Amino acid sequence: MIYLGTATVLCILLYFAWKFTARNAYESARYTVVEAAGPFEIREYPDLMLVSTDSKAQPTNQDGRFMRLFRYIDGANQQEQKVSMTTPVFMDPENKPSDRQMSFVIPQQTAAQGIPVPTGENVRIQQREGGRFAVYRFSGRMNQDTTAKAEQKLRDWMKQKGFNQSGNLESAGYDPPWTPGPFRRNEVLIRMEQSEDTNPDN
Repeated sequence: MIYLGTATVLCILLYFAWKFTARNAYESARYTVVEAAGPFEIREYPDLMLVSTDSKAQPTNQDGRFMRLFRYIDGANQQEQKVSMTTPVFMDPENKPSDRQMSFVIPQQTAAQGIPVPTGENVRIQQREGGRFAVYRFSGRMNQDTTAKAEQKLRDWMKQKGFNQSGNLESAGYDPPWTPGPFRRNEVLIRMEQSEDTNPDN
């Protein structure tokens, strides 16, 4: 009974440790859902300001993109200003053969008051143009295999619905690395062409 009680308490502590460091603790990029069908959505995003970096494809343990961006929000900028973490982390898919970009979303208040200028090498501020996106949401660990399967499901759904794409695939992760796979929120997004077919008033 003692062991059972200890295990129960430990599980509760681990749950709350995860809950208060998970995605619901952070500001998330705004969007409006235009259409929803299970794990698929059509979303309208406003313009977003991002801090971005990129690198050649390499093993995860040698990928310095996240730490370059983390150092920026931790004060590696001309103003030496800390910037709040947000969700999601936007990324190019892992199977992209050229440089792969990773981006954090700048919080709305920081964007309105003035974005700190990066001092780190290969770190820049850029705008993600708003627009309409087709999105597929899935759980588990995001890697080349799971992203490829998610992309195929999204493209098949878009084809079935008669939607046309106007941009490349983008992936988005919402959780810290220690979040268990079944509780993770991952997404793949494809920018859509604006047409009568995607007009919610039709």
